[in-house]
Amino acid sequence: MDRDFADSSLDLDRIASVAFLSKWSFVRRFSKQFGLTPGAYLTRRRIERAQDLLRFANLTVTEVCVAVGYLSIGSFSSAFRTATSESPSAFQQRWRGIGHPRIPGCEILMHTPASRPLPLD
Repeated sequence: MDRDFADSSLDLDRIASVAFLSKWSFVRRFSKQFGLTPGAYLTRRRIERAQDLLRFANLTVTEVCVAVGYLSIGSFSSAFRTATSESPSAFQQRWRGIGHPRIPGCEILMHTPASRPLPLD
């Protein structure tokens, strides 16, 4: 989940199968171990990465949304606001011009797994 958090097709069935558990057993064990459901953990990872990108990258909110694995700007904005109490654009605006050099967006997108083309078989 940490490695593939930006993969929008990451779902509970796929994660549980990697752990060789049923999805219900996986949820129970994961929640007991980490204190969060797998879905809540994945959302937390995505929002943490989005915060980094909004602070330091020269990307639009929409580009950040896609880069962290969301398919909808609405669901991304809602999850971001729930986690941080502000919208992604307000968060980005607050950090703009604080003296950090901004990483070019093309450089970030080139190294983001979600933006890599899928290999053709």
